[in-house]
Amino acid sequence: MDDQEWLATRFEENRAHLRAVAFRVLGSRSDAEDAVQEAWLRLSRSDTSDVENLGGWLTTVVARVSLNMLQTRKSRREEPAGARGLEEIAGPGDGAHPEDEALLADSVGPALLLILDTLDPAERLAFVLHDMFAVPFDEIAPIVGRSPAAARQLASRARRRVQGGDTSAGADRVRQREVVAAFLAASRNGQFDALLALLDPEVVLRADEATVRMGAAAEVLGASAVAQTFSGRARTAQPVLVDGEAGAMWAVDGRPRVVFGFTITNGRIVGIEMMSDPAILRGLDLETLTS
Repeated sequence: MDDQEWLATRFEENRAHLRAVAFRVLGSRSDAEDAVQEAWLRLSRSDTSDVENLGGWLTTVVARVSLNMLQTRKSRREEPAGARGLEEIAGPGDGAHPEDEALLADSVGPALLLILDTLDPAERLAFVLHDMFAVPFDEIAPIVGRSPAAARQLASRARRRVQGGDTSAGADRVRQREVVAAFLAASRNGQFDALLALLDPEVVLRADEATVRMGAAAEVLGASAVAQTFSGRARTAQPVLVDGEAGAMWAVDGRPRVVFGFTITNGRIVGIEMMSDPAILRGLDLETLTS
């Protein structure tokens, strides 16, 4: 197998994921397919010999292409994608895989599409990448041309808009707080099996550079490894709202030292972000909750 065939095989392995990212950002199946095709063209023309994570590289490319398409659509004042997306969700397009279409329809309903269409392109991209795909803000930041703290604020503003238009958001926020509270309790008590039950099998734990300097691993993959990392720890962590979302904080003398951001999907934790950088912490809106 030559290099081009190897790249084509790897691209096909990532195609469904890339299509899902593009569809959630653009709200249009046809536009999503165009974005995915553009990603393939860029891959075929690029030297990726130094790329360690090809899937992550492709996700970044699709995100950049999708953001450009959103910005062009806005500048031309085209018909909102939601209007097209409502029809596209209703039936499969040419060449689409039925299982992929079902997943997309379940995760991006007509109401959400209409709300997403009211967002600024950068807000929409930050929200989709972080809240739906657990992409950390330090990877989102260069795509939207902002600092990680500013990217977090973009996602936070988008999240508030989305939740304001979703009558089920209140119940979902309560459930997320319950999941985080259960996670902290299981961590303190060393309840490994309880931690596993709360974690998605593919959960990703990431730490910023400041937290790594404190002794944390930069990245931990998988439920078992993440559960082992937290089991018997987090004894002094307390539940907080991080930019309005369920999270946790370790504070010393009332000052936050480490903040834990959680990404929760379908009642399970799919991503945990550990932040200690003072510049990032200063940009967070933290509200302490009762344990």
